[in-house]
Amino acid sequence: MSDISDDGASRPRAKSVRPLRQLAPFLWPYRGLMFAALFALLLTAGLSLAMPQAVGLVVDGFGADAAAAIDRYFMLAIAVAALLALGTGLRFYLVTRLGERVIADIRRVVYDKVIGMSPAFYERLMTGEVLSRLTTDTTLVLSVIGSSVSVALRNVLIFFGGAGFMLATSTKLSAIALLLVPLVIIPILTLGRRLRKLSRESQDLIAESSAIASETLQAAQTVQAYTHETVSRGRFSDVTERAFGAAKRRITTRALMTVSIIFMVFTGIVGVLWLGARDVRSGVMSPGDLTLFVIYAVMVAGAVGALSEVWGELQRAAGATERLVDLLTAEDPIKDPQAPAKLPARIAGAIGFQNVSFRYPARPEAPALSGFNLSIQPGETVALVGPSGAGKSTVFQLLLRFYDADLGEITLDGAPLASLLRHDFRQQFALVPQDAVIFATSARENIRFGRPTATDAEVEAAAKAAAADGFLRKLPEGYDTFVGERGVMLSGGQKQRIAIARAILRDAPVLLLDEATSALDAESEAAVQVAVDALAQNRTTIVIAHRLATVKKADRIVVLEDGQIVAEGTHDALVSQGGLYARLARLQFT
Repeated sequence: MSDISDDGASRPRAKSVRPLRQLAPFLWPYRGLMFAALFALLLTAGLSLAMPQAVGLVVDGFGADAAAAIDRYFMLAIAVAALLALGTGLRFYLVTRLGERVIADIRRVVYDKVIGMSPAFYERLMTGEVLSRLTTDTTLVLSVIGSSVSVALRNVLIFFGGAGFMLATSTKLSAIALLLVPLVIIPILTLGRRLRKLSRESQDLIAESSAIASETLQAAQTVQAYTHETVSRGRFSDVTERAFGAAKRRITTRALMTVSIIFMVFTGIVGVLWLGARDVRSGVMSPGDLTLFVIYAVMVAGAVGALSEVWGELQRAAGATERLVDLLTAEDPIKDPQAPAKLPARIAGAIGFQNVSFRYPARPEAPALSGFNLSIQPGETVALVGPSGAGKSTVFQLLLRFYDADLGEITLDGAPLASLLRHDFRQQFALVPQDAVIFATSARENIRFGRPTATDAEVEAAAKAAAADGFLRKLPEGYDTFVGERGVMLSGGQKQRIAIARAILRDAPVLLLDEATSALDAESEAAVQVAVDALAQNRTTIVIAHRLATVKKADRIVVLEDGQIVAEGTHDALVSQGGLYARLARLQFT
C-alpha cells in the first residue's frame, strides 16, 4: 500500500521509459490496427526519404538543359507528395484511433479495479488522487500511444534512412556530420534523466491538488458554513504553486535541452554545408548532390530534434504509466477465497460473531471491538445501542467484510465470511447507512439502485412503503426528477426515505439499519417506522440507533461500550437492571 499512497515522494521513481512496456497487454488485442499503422508509418517515412531524390534530379536537370526530364522529375515529385499526404492521413487516423481505444480500455480496467477495493485501500489513497490518475495520467499515456510513439518511430526511420543516403552521397561529409551525433546525444541523456524526475514530481503535485479540490468541493457547504474558504484557498493555492514551480523547472530543463540540441545540430549543418560548397567549386560533387546531401542532413537534424522533444513526452508518460500500474497491481487487503463455499439463493439469516477483536488499520492503537461475541437467530430483530465510538458501526463494517477481523470469526448461516465470495454474501444484505448516499441521477434510478432489474411499479411500491411517494410525486418531473449531485435538491429526511425505499426494493434476507430514521421529523419517522417494522418481518434485522424510541420493539437490545457487550435484553429488562442503558433511557425519556 505504501507504493500508492498520495505522497508522491514515496512512490518508486521510473528510471527510464521501460514502464511503457507495461502497456503491451492493452495494445496486443488491437495488433491488426497496430500493424496497419506501422505499415502507414513505414510508407510515409519511405516517401519522405524519396522526396529529396526527386529534388536532386531537378537541380541537376537544370544544368543538363533537358526540359522533358525536368517535367518528369516535377511530376514525380508531385506524385510522391500526393502519396505522402495520403499515407500521413492514414497514419494519423489509425494511430489516433488505436490510442483512444487503448486508453478507453485502460480507464475501464482501472475503474473496475478501484471500485471493488475495500475501504482500507482508501485510508491511504485519497479519492481525488485516483481520479487524477484516471484523467490526467491516462491523457498523458494517450498522447504517447496516439502521437509520440508514432512520431518517434517515424523520426528514427528518417534518421537512419537519411544517414544512409548521406553516406551514399558523400562519405567525407557524412563522416564529419556523424561526429556531431555524440554531442547531441549527451544532453539528451543527461538532461533527460532530470526531466523525467521533474515530470513525475509535477504529476504528483497535480494529483495532490486534484485531491484537495475534490475533497473541499464535495463539502462546499461545510467549508462555507465554517468560513474556511480562505484556508482552503490557501492550501489549494500552495499546492498549485508548488505544481507550477515543478512544471517551470521541467519546462526550463526541456527548453535548455532543446536549445543545446538545435544549436549543435544546425551549427554542424552550416559547417558541413560550407565544406560541401568548397567541394562543388572544386568539381568533387555536383550541385544536385550537395542539395540532396543538405536536405538529408536537415531531415536527420530535424529527426534528432524531434526525438529530443518526444523523449520528454515519453518520460512524462512513463511516470504516468507507472502510476496507473500502481493501481492495477495494488493488493486489496480483503481477498476472496480461492475455492469459495456456496450460498443458497436466499439464506435463512443466522449471524454469529465468535470472540471477534478488531482495530482499524488507520488507528491501530485503539481497539474498535474486543472479545465480541454475538449470536443472532434467523428473523430476529437486534438493536445495537451505546455511546459514540462503542463499536456499533464496526459491527456492520465487519459483517459486510469491508474489513477483516484481527481475531475471531464471523459467520453467515454457519459459513465463515472469509470462505464466501464477497459479491455473493453481500447480495443477502440491504443497508440503510446513517448518511444516505444519493447519486446524481433521477429519484427513480436512485431507488432502483437497490435492484437494477426492478420495474417502475416495484420502485413506486417501495417508495410508498418508505413514505417517500408523496414528496416524490410533487417534484417537477415526479420520480424522474434529477436530484443533483449527492441529492442537493432533497432535504436530509427525503434522502433518507429514498435510501430506505432502496433497501425495501432490494428485499434481502438481512436488513442493516444504521440510524435509518435519524433525519426524519416525528410524523415521517412514525410512517417510516411502520414500513421498517413490516420490512423486518421474516428477515434478520440489525438496527443501530441512538434514539432509543426506535428500538423499544426490538426482540433484543445489545448494549456496547468500548468495543464490548456490557448488557443485552429487552427494553424493559435493561431499564430495570440499571447501568448504561438505563442511564441513556433516563436521559432520552425524561
